[in-house]
Amino acid sequence: MGSTPEGRLFAGLFAHGEVAALVSDRAFVEAMIEVEVALLETLAELKLAPAEAARELADAVASGVVEFDLDELGRGTGEQGTPIPALLRALRRQLPDTAAAHLHKGATSQDVIDTAMMLVARRALDVVVADLGAAADACAGLVERHRDAIEPGRTLLQQALPVTFGLKVAGWLSGLDGARAEVASVRNRDLAVQFGGAVGTLASLGDRGLEVAAGIARRLGLVAPELPWHTIRLRPVRLATACGATLGVLGKIGRDVVLLAQTEVAEVIEGGGEGRGGSSTMPHKRNPVGGVGLVACAHRGPGLVATMLAAMPQENERGAGGWQAEWETLLELLRLTGSAAAISRELLAGLEPDPGKMREDMYLTGGLVMSEAVAAALAPSLGSARAQALVAGAARRAVDEDRSFREVLLEDPAVGDALGAQRLDAALNPAGYLGVAGKLIDRALEAHRAG
Repeated sequence: MGSTPEGRLFAGLFAHGEVAALVSDRAFVEAMIEVEVALLETLAELKLAPAEAARELADAVASGVVEFDLDELGRGTGEQGTPIPALLRALRRQLPDTAAAHLHKGATSQDVIDTAMMLVARRALDVVVADLGAAADACAGLVERHRDAIEPGRTLLQQALPVTFGLKVAGWLSGLDGARAEVASVRNRDLAVQFGGAVGTLASLGDRGLEVAAGIARRLGLVAPELPWHTIRLRPVRLATACGATLGVLGKIGRDVVLLAQTEVAEVIEGGGEGRGGSSTMPHKRNPVGGVGLVACAHRGPGLVATMLAAMPQENERGAGGWQAEWETLLELLRLTGSAAAISRELLAGLEPDPGKMREDMYLTGGLVMSEAVAAALAPSLGSARAQALVAGAARRAVDEDRSFREVLLEDPAVGDALGAQRLDAALNPAGYLGVAGKLIDRALEAHRAG
């Protein structure tokens, strides 16, 4: 499932879902062959190569006659710096003379590798977009079912103010929709044919080079660019950064799930059935393995994106090292993004929130989480500075004396005069201090439905 046999051991985390097979070494070589087929068919269509040559190549590929040895290609990559010479030798050994003679006409190694990378990326991103869409739909369902479930909002991992689980998950939803839109934009806008010949002039094709490039793009379903982009690496870097950003969004969701699933918090549990999340030594464990997988994939993204950025300044008309550094880097980014998208789809579809535990956690501090609301209620009578000082002092006494916040507040005559017990209880009610949470949830759901 991974690029190497060794990658299979960790495939459940880093090669989950359909994308791994689409970006494997074999899939990439098959994409390079597809590029060669599209090139020769286009040449034949434009009368730049015999129709017989194109037919022979297409028939050989479609019938399964063409075979290749990944180890042999790997050795060739080490000897020639790219796998293309070795691939061409393997193909020509298996093709009739006419097809062999016209194979690769007008192209260079970079044309085939870059175009194959774009082809592989498009197929991978099709799956990523679908998985992100399904994850977002599952997220929207969670929002709708639990929009009013009140839980403590946490800043710097400490309870801060009340929030709703619906709003928290609406944030996830917005991130998923944004990541999906970015990935779809790259898929539709930036995945282009690279076809420039040896130095970008297409001189070997005379004045027909642009027609050939357009024909290849049409056959492969890729964008036809204005000119070759061989050492201007915006397109692969946009692909990489979209993957990196998507991994970051999914990693944030995974991190939240891991934190909410802690034993001491227990506001959500991952679904998945018997055996999922089990421990090798502790039978009681139900680990949040989906969240862990998202975080693990996300941790690997930044270094790979940095490699792509570092490889951008390439030499003249062919990168000497930077271009080569992109190959496995991009495939790995696609694999990780596909894995994380598939994990998120399953995780969000099976997530089990516990609104009762959320309410319980709201009162874990004895009402201290409502200190801002109490200070705001006192401010019109006492002034903001005095109200803040009074509430801060009451909060400290409540902690020091292990008493309820409400009880300590009512002992202060200023609170009784300004609010009384009834208005104090209203200020201490989390449901009354949610601001525009409901409106924000509605906006997130409307944006998702419109997308």
